[in-house]
Amino acid sequence: MNKNNIKTIEQLEQYISLTPHERRKTKEIIGSHLMSVNQYYMDLINWNDPNDPIRKMAIPSIEEKNLEGSFDTSGEHESTKVCGLQHKYSQTALILCTNHCATYCRYCFRKRFVGISTDEIVKDWDKVVEYICEHREITNVLLSGGDPFTLPTDRIVNILQKLSGIQHLRFIRFGTRIPVVFPERIINDDELINVLKKYSCNNKRLYVTTHFNHPKEITPDSIEAIHKLLDAQIIVNNQTVLLKGVNDNPAVMAELQSLITKIGVVPYYIFQCRPVKKVKNIFQVPLYKAFKIIEGTRSMLDGLSKRFRFVMSHETGKIEMIGCMDDHLYFKYHQAKDKLLSGKLFHKKLHKDDAWLDL
Repeated sequence: MNKNNIKTIEQLEQYISLTPHERRKTKEIIGSHLMSVNQYYMDLINWNDPNDPIRKMAIPSIEEKNLEGSFDTSGEHESTKVCGLQHKYSQTALILCTNHCATYCRYCFRKRFVGISTDEIVKDWDKVVEYICEHREITNVLLSGGDPFTLPTDRIVNILQKLSGIQHLRFIRFGTRIPVVFPERIINDDELINVLKKYSCNNKRLYVTTHFNHPKEITPDSIEAIHKLLDAQIIVNNQTVLLKGVNDNPAVMAELQSLITKIGVVPYYIFQCRPVKKVKNIFQVPLYKAFKIIEGTRSMLDGLSKRFRFVMSHETGKIEMIGCMDDHLYFKYHQAKDKLLSGKLFHKKLHKDDAWLDL
């Protein structure tokens, strides 16, 4: 799927000029977190604009040399029960199907293995199925990675066959950026669409959670891909990451949420960017500023377009940011690893530069 992607310094220099210092540092960065951008997504970049949002999300920056932060900010290793399966929240099993993506995002929170190592992805599907069967509290599965839609269609069929037979699963989700970065995969692959339509039935619906971050990503091709999914009876929702220099502006974020709603996608989450090594200092927005951006965004939107929750995927759970009063930010556990924390309200006064909670 990505054999023709832009992956090397030499290919990148066909689009931009690099100083010897930038060239050397960028080559080092690519050596530790691969660059891989398909032609469709490259063509969305305005190369005359050094601050182009697509460019910032896809093209390496020498700022990635900064190693402040963590490679596992949400406790994924601790939540892993079987190789490739995480069970952090009672009702949900998260499965890492692959370490590949159609384009490698520079803000990726799984930089520790995406495009690099297969150590954390599923090795034995029988063990995965066995675990889910033994834990009847699990009502849904999230197929993630990497991007599961980069898998060959016959592999996707095989996974759906295994999971669809588990009676207590109510629905199956795909976490994928393919409609955004490589819509051709959906537009031109009728076999994939037919498979999804076959398995998205009334008693075990399929969901696609996609990932639009900027209005520039909503193109005629991405809209066509979304419509093909909707026509196949797939429910499509979206999660956006708040990213400095990309969408940290209420007008931009409001336009994005409005446009995705217009094309039939449900606004699901806006995530606070995680403090990941090589990501934190480039993309994170301080929490006070982030809350003001999201409140400004909501003020511009109709009810359907502001259905999203603004959350951080913290080690202790999914924490929603719900208010600010007297310099205190107010939070609520939307989901919690510890059931006793579920629904808990709390508030904290933070430093103006804090971009994550220390709990």
